Amino acid sequence: MRFDLVDLRLFLLVAEGGSITIGAERAGLALASASARIKGMEDRLGVPLLERRRRGVALTSTGRALVHHAQSVQNQVDRMMGELGQYAKGLRAHIRLLSNTAAAAEFLPEILASFLCEHSNIDVDLEERPSHAIVESIAGGAADLGIAAAWADLRHLQQRPFRTDRLVIIAPRERRLSVQNRPVMFEAVAGLPFVGLSPGNPLQEHIVRQAARLGYHLGFRIRLATLDAVCEFVSRGIGIAVVPEAAARRCRQAKLLRVLLLKDEWATRRLMLCARVFDDLSPHAKLLADMLATV
Repeated sequence: MRFDLVDLRLFLLVAEGGSITIGAERAGLALASASARIKGMEDRLGVPLLERRRRGVALTSTGRALVHHAQSVQNQVDRMMGELGQYAKGLRAHIRLLSNTAAAAEFLPEILASFLCEHSNIDVDLEERPSHAIVESIAGGAADLGIAAAWADLRHLQQRPFRTDRLVIIAPRERRLSVQNRPVMFEAVAGLPFVGLSPGNPLQEHIVRQAARLGYHLGFRIRLATLDAVCEFVSRGIGIAVVPEAAARRCRQAKLLRVLLLKDEWATRRLMLCARVFDDLSPHAKLLADMLATV
């Protein structure tokens, strides 16, 4: 089954105008040619895309699904043309980088700041996502590079080591805990009041899933947008939290925090830089990949 860009653009115009005639006019095609293209699309799919009526056409359920995908393709083509135009003018390049919470908050800011200072003609679109969603997006070609935990299914992607991310418990320094300062299993503290990251945050959802596997529903006193805010509220005695070790160490002295290592296997994560094929990246994305893999 193959549709070319002319087919998809025509179908979008027909759906928008509610008529093959209108779609053909807007696409600059003869009505007979437009009708043949639509019929060819339906024949290749084996299902009707349009319901022919006396006054125009209506989308079938399959047609509505095709509109969604065709619009996504059209948007990608538009973005591609815009970026290629910038290349042609010798102006800007654009890299899309996906990252899990730990890397985005603790490891990437300094690296990306240095990279952008060195390459003033390159822009980076950094988006925070769960590791499994990063893998899906990279495999589907929706982003150039990703940083994901090694537990995600990375088999179909090329990988380079990035960092080791350890999750730890933070608590107010003056608060007495039954576990004191020794490494603990998460189950030993899962019943305590928690300070957490905002709903939907990839790291927090990962922690919530681990608690659920142990049979716990974490009790959050408050959910906050940043790791720094979480550390601040924990230092004031609001609750405990699970955060990346790098964030805990950074805030430990200033925020008067106690840091407890987690012994659970899921609390130590190898972070991997991944791409579909590193050699197929644009020259600008290769520059960033090389910096991320060596810093």
